[in-house]
Parts: sequence; C-alpha cells; structure tokens
Amino acid sequence: MADDNSRKRLGRGLAALIGEMDQPAESNQAKPVASDRMIPIELVVQSKNNPRRFFADSEIDELAHSIKEHGIIQPIVVRPVANDNAGRHEIIAGERRWRASQRAGLTEVPIIIRDVDDKAALELAIIENVQRSDLNAIEEALGYQQLMDEHGYTQADLGDVIGKSRSHVANTLRLLKLPQGVQSLVSEGTLSAGHARTVVTASDPDSLAKRIVNEGLSVRQAEALANDSGNASRKPKPSSSEQGKDADTLALEKMLSDTTGYRVEITHGAKGGQVKIAYKDLEQLDALCRLLQRQS
Repeated sequence: MADDNSRKRLGRGLAALIGEMDQPAESNQAKPVASDRMIPIELVVQSKNNPRRFFADSEIDELAHSIKEHGIIQPIVVRPVANDNAGRHEIIAGERRWRASQRAGLTEVPIIIRDVDDKAALELAIIENVQRSDLNAIEEALGYQQLMDEHGYTQADLGDVIGKSRSHVANTLRLLKLPQGVQSLVSEGTLSAGHARTVVTASDPDSLAKRIVNEGLSVRQAEALANDSGNASRKPKPSSSEQGKDADTLALEKMLSDTTGYRVEITHGAKGGQVKIAYKDLEQLDALCRLLQRQS
C-alpha cells in the first residue's frame, strides 16, 4: 500500500522534482531556469534507460542552430554517476538538448542535479516524457513495459501515475505485438498510432501497414481491411456516409480519425451539422472522455 501511494505521489509531484526544467529550448514561451552549475559536456553521459530512443537529425539540427544563437535556455536534469571518480553525471531529462549542444560545439552545459536511485530515475524519465508527449507510441509502450517488468507496475498503477486511462495503457502495450517492421514505421512517424492499433488485429500486419502508407488509407478503411482479411486485396470502398461528401469534409474526417484513433464522421448542411465519434466498448468510451477532458 505504501508503495502504491509513493507511485501516485511521484506522478503528481513530478513537476516539483524535475523543476519543470525540460521545456524545449527553441520554444518562444520557455523561460530561463537557474542551473546548479556548469559542467564540461564530456562529463554528461546518456542513460541506457531513456525511454526516448528516436531522435530525428533534422530536429537535432534545428535545436543546435537555436543553441548557437541563444544558448541552452533550460538546464539538463542529471544525477551523479555512482562511484565515478571522474565526476560524470547521467542524464535524467534533456538528452535532446545534450545531443544538440554537442552538435553546436558547446564545451560546457548547465545542469540541474537530482540525487535519485535507479528506480526513481527510470520512473522520472518515463513519466516526464509521457506527460510531455515527447515519446512516439512505441517508445511509450516500451517505457510502460519496462516499468512493469522491472518495478512490478500493473496497468492500473501506470494509469494512476501517468494520468492515462487503463484502456489507453492496454492499447498502447498492444503495439508491442506488432512485427518489428511495423513498429519502425510508427517510431519514424510514417504510421500513426491510430492506424497501428488497427494493424494489431490484422492477419498480415506488415502488408496492411504498407498499404495504409502507400494508399493513404483512413483509420476506418484500415479497420475494415483488418476485420475482413479475406478481402484485403481489394481497395476498400467508401462507406455510404462517405458517398457524396466533398473532398474537404473527407480530409477533415481522416485528420480527426488519425489524430484521435477513433472513427469520426461529419455531416453538415445549411443549418449546421454533427460530428460523430464511434467507439467499440466502454473502455474506449472512458478513454475518449478522458481525452476530451484534457482538452477542455
């Protein structure tokens, strides 16, 4: 029971422990935060447990350019490396800034020091990234799985600590059942998380994922193919609700479906219209309600 309470406190108190340091340096709204001290960049080392594994070169280049112009606005959050006489510090939050600083040619970087153990460092890294939406869906799933495997978290525990519904956690973990090739498409941003969830149930996930990408299929079309694998060789026909709709409406439906992961239909006329969001079960409805509450 005490361990459960500590996990919940960690989720709610994360901003206080991290100090809300890990804001992107290129953000116009980011405000400078006082660091504990400057440290030679070679004494800052990456963590093998960082849940974020994919760093786009273009993103690092853009941040490196910003750092050259304005410096590092937000310090890198680190912890001392145990029993290290060289005085090295391991990154908890801010590896992207550390990589960009190297590319920018910096010799020193500002740091915030947090003296935490391995378990707390892992929790902070995963929770902080998830709460900031810095992870792609596969990285998020791997982070959840790591907390479950190494620290005995249940799906309910993760939902409480991270502020996500249990159905969101379960659906995210299901992505780890996808073939490695499909997971790579998600990590690269080529395949959305909404599409990936439909691919999980397909008889041939690799082929369906490639078809989604090549033909620009909507989530509802992907669902139709996944549910009817026998007809997967035929291009999906538009539903009756899609017939007669203009291209802008269809594009908006696709965008909303891809963004939310739910089937979205729009009908409109001279006196207004409706937006319909379809869900399969009560868990999906619960997840949808939480999503809408976060946006309010």
